[in-house]
Formats: sequence, C-alpha cells, structure tokens
Amino acid sequence: MGVFRPVPDVLTHLSGSWRVTRSVRDLASGAEGEFTGRAVFSPLNDGGLLHRESGSFLWQGVRRPAERTLRFLPGLTPGTADVRFTDGRPFHDLDLTDGHWQTHHPCAADLYRGEFEVYDEDHWRTTWRVGGPAKDQLLITDYTRMPEAFATQPPASGSSGPDDRRP
Repeated sequence: MGVFRPVPDVLTHLSGSWRVTRSVRDLASGAEGEFTGRAVFSPLNDGGLLHRESGSFLWQGVRRPAERTLRFLPGLTPGTADVRFTDGRPFHDLDLTDGHWQTHHPCAADLYRGEFEVYDEDHWRTTWRVGGPAKDQLLITDYTRMPEAFATQPPASGSSGPDDRRP
C-alpha cells in the first residue's frame, strides 16, 4: 500500500480482538492453504499482552483446527514490543512507531523474514517469507479489528494444527 499509520504504542494498539485471514503458499511445490480465525490480545500482569489465535487451517483439501499463542511484552524502547513464544524463547522485536517494521527470526537452518504494516486503526498485515533447507514459504496475514462486543469473549479452543508449528 505504501502509506502506513504510525502507532505510538504497539501494545495499546493491538489490544482486543481481530479477525484473521492468512494465506500460506509453499513456493517449492506451489501448494496453497488458508487460515481463518480470530486473534485476541489480552492483558498480562507484566504489562504485556497474551496473543491467542485460533481458527481453522485448510491445507490440501483438509480443514482442521489450528491455534497458536505468543507473548507480546514491553520492548526496550517505549511503545515497542518484545515478542516471545509461550515458553519464553525470543521470536522477534516489534516497533510500529512508523507504522511499518521489518524483522527476522532464525529457526534452525531456516530464516523467517517478517514485515509488519499498519494501514489504519482497524487494519494491519504481516508478511513472513520463510527460506532455508526445510521451508520455502510465503505467509500473508491480514488483521481486521472486531467490534468491542467480541473482545471480551475468549476464542474457541481447538487442537493444534499445522499453523501452530514453531519456527
């Protein structure tokens, strides 16, 4: 899009419920899939947010439940976040003060390169390009803020699926 909305405090901005649509493309095989569901960013006692995503993942004609959970903790600079897996391992940093951020995460021999874009108060996107000997993928996720009435309802729980793979 090119025009991004600055976010003075990423944790305040992300708080609440978001509708999630993620396209997943295996660049080596050409296979494509889609995750649809909901992400809820709820407050933690340490000032961070618990990011719980749940929905369904369609891959090669098979739909199954999928979920993942991350912790968005206050970053080193005010308004930023330190994103971690639930076991405390670091995932990536996040600074949306310009409305746009690029980051990366090494995972064994693969490298995840992420780009975050905020379009307005209610829409943002992540793009992850994963490359290495084990993976050659492109994941594009669009987030749309859900009405406040949904923010207090926890997402439906489901068993982990392919979308829950840890990098």
